[in-house]
Formats: sequence, C-alpha cells, structure tokens
Amino acid sequence: MKKIINVLFVVLLVFQVQAQPKKHNQATKELPRVIILATGGTIAGAGESSTKAAYTAGKVPIDDLLNAVPEMHNVAQIKGEQIAQIGSQDMNVETWLKLSNRINEIFEKNEADGVVVTHGTDTQEETAYFLELTVKSAKPVVLVGAMRPSTAMSQDGNRNLLDAVMVAASPNSKDVGVVTAMNEEVYAARDVTKTVTTNMATFKSRNFGPIGLIYDGKVSYYYKTLRSPEQKFDVKGLKKLPQIEIVYGYADASPKAVNAAIEEGVKGIVYAGMGNGNFNAPVGEALERAAKNGIAVCRSARAGAGRVTLFNEVDDQALGFVVADDLNPQKARVLLMLALTKTNNQKELQDIFFAY
Repeated sequence: MKKIINVLFVVLLVFQVQAQPKKHNQATKELPRVIILATGGTIAGAGESSTKAAYTAGKVPIDDLLNAVPEMHNVAQIKGEQIAQIGSQDMNVETWLKLSNRINEIFEKNEADGVVVTHGTDTQEETAYFLELTVKSAKPVVLVGAMRPSTAMSQDGNRNLLDAVMVAASPNSKDVGVVTAMNEEVYAARDVTKTVTTNMATFKSRNFGPIGLIYDGKVSYYYKTLRSPEQKFDVKGLKKLPQIEIVYGYADASPKAVNAAIEEGVKGIVYAGMGNGNFNAPVGEALERAAKNGIAVCRSARAGAGRVTLFNEVDDQALGFVVADDLNPQKARVLLMLALTKTNNQKELQDIFFAY
C-alpha cells in the first residue's frame, strides 16, 4: 500500500511539473505580438565612458537591446529584426522604403499586432512622418530612440524601449497613426519635432502637444490627429523618390542656393522662409524661375510653429507655389517627395498639403 501511495505521489508530481510550462505558454500566447525593427541610433550607441558625451551610434545589435530589457516579455511576444545599423544623421530614402515595405508586409501577413522601430533622434521625426504617409495598416507603429547611449550612466534607452513596446501592445493604440514614444510621452508623427540638441525632453509638438502619456505601465490617450487620411502613398516597388532640396531663408539671403538647385535638376524646392514663409526679392525671383521650369516650390517656415498661409504677402497662385500649412521644412520635404510620385499640378499638390 505504501508503495502504491509513493507511486501515485511521483505521478502527481510529474503531472504538476509538466502542467506548469503549458500554463506559462498559454499565457504567453495571449500576449500581443510586437516586432521590433532596429535601425541603429543613440539607443544602440556605445561609448568608452559612462559619464562622457562621446559615443558611436548604432553599435549595439538588436539582440543585445532585447536582452537588456527582459521586462518587455511580460508585455508582449517580442521578435527583433535588424533593418539598418546607422546613426540617424545617415538615414536615407533607401532605408525608408525598406522600413515601410517591411512594416506593410508584417501587417499584410499578420505577423504582428504592432511594430516598434528603434531609431536615432536626429531624423526620427522625418522617418515617422514618412511611415505615417506610407504604412497602410491601422495597427500601431511606434518609433523610439534615446538621447543617451546604452553605456551612459542613467541612460534612457531601456525605459523608452519598454514604454514603446507598451504603446505598440496597447489596444488603445490602434488607429491613432504612427507615433513616437519617448520620455513618457506619445506624439503624432505629423506634429512631433526634435527641439533641443542634447536634453532628454527633446521631442515636442510645438503646435498641439502630446497625444498621450505613458506612466506606470499604462498608456493613456487624450487627442487624435485628423490629418491621417486613409489614402496612403504606395511605395511598393519604388527604388528612389524625387530629389527635393530645402533652402533656408535669412536676412539679405542670396539666390545662389535656389539657382544651384535649379542647375542640379531637382524636382522640388522647400523654402524655409522667414516669418510666414517670406523671402526677399532676389530669392523670390529665383523661386519663381524654378516654378516656371517645372520645379515644385513649397513655402514653409523656419519659425518652428504655426501655419504658412495663402493669400498673405505672397501671391502663391500667380507664382506657381504651394504652402506647407503647419508642416516644418523637413516634414514638408517628405510630403512633397511622395506627392510628386502622383502629380506635379499646383492645385493638386496644394490639396495634398491641406489634406495630409
């Protein structure tokens, strides 16, 4: 009898041991699926000192980033892919197209419920807006970075990455458009911009503020952009985009930069003008000549906030120009690049800038 009891005890013990991992696996399967696409940047940077500023961006591979934040696995089922390994000052159209096509593929094949893109902060706003204009799914796409490299004392990358995964895994993040998540704040891709060179609270939306906040494992939204049209630009199969140059306005500016762009054969010029996108007479004449040569000219502003308006000091209709509305020069360039894949008509271009 004693032997029978011992055998039953062993069988029960084995059954419990086998049952436990199954229960764990079942719980894991219920977590949202998030794919992290790594491109490099400061969040993957490394330096020789934990207290000095010098570092090299993009040194840390995706697997090391994931291993540094094991808490992510309590939030979502995580997979990582290395798309690029560069500082975001070297971000380029080729990588934009690669990212956009991969994200669209992930959602078309139902490989994930959300995507996080690790990215340097210098051009993160431009990549975010490009993805906002070209990713066709309503599922969450979250860009994240860091202002301090992974080897720095009090580095911000690990916390930011965990928060970004929380945003991508949150059911509330569906249909809010592409966002950035840093420093416990969520910003719409269209409106966010880097405002400070080195401070961790660098990302802001100067016109509208954050659309959501991240705190204590919770993601709360307060606003939603109305400038996220369902009709996205199709970049599948494209190898390059039209060349657009930004020309900066200032007191007593020379028209040489505009003339050089014309000679270069660019398809468009974004003018970062003074005040409400204004220019002096020599620059205005050069921009008008560019428009007459079939180059799309878009007036933006160097001010950093506010709108560039029609029918003010500049007769845009007569000159053949379009205005950027409230897009900053670098965002206006992104939209103009994509818009020119569809049309070069002044009215149609202006309609796009007022819609997107």
